[in-house]
Amino acid sequence: MNKIRVLIVDDSPVARALLRDFLEDEDDMEVVGEAADGREAVALAAELRPDLVTMDLEMPVMHGLEAIEAIMHSRGVPILVVSSLADAQNALAAVGRGALEVIAKPSYDPEEAALFVAKARMLAGVTVITRLRPRNPVPAVPGLASAGAPIPARAGRDGYERVVAIASSTGGPQALAQILPALPADFPCPVVIAQHIADGFAAGMAGWLAGICKLPVRLAAAGEALHPGVVYISPSEKHLSVTPARRFALLERAPDDIFHPCCDVLLSSVAAVFGPMAVGVILTGMSRDGVSGLSRIRAQGGITLAQDEATSVVFGMNRVAIEAGAAQRVLPVEGIADALTRLAGAGQAA
Repeated sequence: MNKIRVLIVDDSPVARALLRDFLEDEDDMEVVGEAADGREAVALAAELRPDLVTMDLEMPVMHGLEAIEAIMHSRGVPILVVSSLADAQNALAAVGRGALEVIAKPSYDPEEAALFVAKARMLAGVTVITRLRPRNPVPAVPGLASAGAPIPARAGRDGYERVVAIASSTGGPQALAQILPALPADFPCPVVIAQHIADGFAAGMAGWLAGICKLPVRLAAAGEALHPGVVYISPSEKHLSVTPARRFALLERAPDDIFHPCCDVLLSSVAAVFGPMAVGVILTGMSRDGVSGLSRIRAQGGITLAQDEATSVVFGMNRVAIEAGAAQRVLPVEGIADALTRLAGAGQAA
């Protein structure tokens, strides 16, 4: 049996030993190297060619962000950021530079250890690309009229009509970092997002996205009304839904909820409240979470989009949605913001 080969990067010998113990307790995993700083990590990643790198961020000689960027520009490898919650915003910036996911540093707690090992095993099988060239410019997306006509900006009883609901998982932060900054400052619709993420990191993701977007980005709060031109991120500790009064509700997680926050809960509530004025988007990620909610949006007469295979880190939940007929249009990630802008009727004065 070929074992999953892991390179551990952390400046703390205690932290490295803990992660090594967790991984080497597994029959299908082995630690092939350890690095105490970012520069050493870059060299060992090139020399050892591991299947996965676990990466801390606050390190001497070369910061983890720089190390991730250097690794992804020389030979792409799945990178799992294992970071302190206090560094959540930097952790999500690391995802923007090519890391696949973030997770809090585990303790000796068996549940935390099991979560870390499961995440490492899952990401080791993900194919990533070496980032040698800048991103292509956003292409025009033809034929949007067939997927719904634009609406007047800031129409309706609450200052908007359409609501955009996005479901995403593994690779989702990278996709969101391409889509959301491309939305214009006059985007007239609320954008609500359920992104699978480790507990404690959603606020960091909101802060990171806020720093690169024209629109305000923040965590959704219970009882808060939806406002046009605002991007709302669901906290991971609860599931986000929209009530008939067009306000947010935060629902308790069940003990057996594997994915959090739940994409189906959010998209299904948007379908029920907004019906044909809902726009559902399903992005890259593992599982089938979000497929049921997207199907409900389409059944209610709303518009549904899915990210294509070529631009997905993991062609999983969006693949299931496409095969189930839940997605009306399949677009590259570079075309999704343009599609949403046309549907919302924004940017007309530019």
